[in-house]
Amino acid sequence: MPRTRTRRPKTKKRAGYMISAVAEQYDIHPQTLRLYEREGLLKPSRTEGNTRLYTEQDLERLELILKLTRELGVNLAGVEIILNMREKMEAMQKQIEEFVAILNRELAARMPAQEPGEEHGLIPVLEVRSPVRARPAPKTRSAKKR
Repeated sequence: MPRTRTRRPKTKKRAGYMISAVAEQYDIHPQTLRLYEREGLLKPSRTEGNTRLYTEQDLERLELILKLTRELGVNLAGVEIILNMREKMEAMQKQIEEFVAILNRELAARMPAQEPGEEHGLIPVLEVRSPVRARPAPKTRSAKKR
């Protein structure tokens, strides 16, 4: 009887980079990475032996931290605020996309079958790609002195 293989579900492998490799790659001291962890800016996973392992997602976050600090001169308190705001904006964007998907499903379910060339008053909500930006307030003219 031929041997059959059971398929295992594919698990997403998370490559882990050790602190020395990350420090060398980004030209920073390992203590800087430890500081970022203490400050809560980075959260690398740990092995059973307590070795820090940085994932691709951690490296992307580190690149953003380094860009903010090196190129824009933002201090660590400012970096923390910016990262928290980005996370909140991403969560809100997901909520908006879910809401739009629900609206589109509801509209599709409530629309009667349509004959070609026939129009109705409902327009489906389109995909939301970017958040709406507020317009700057109009400039007011100051009164001329007499």
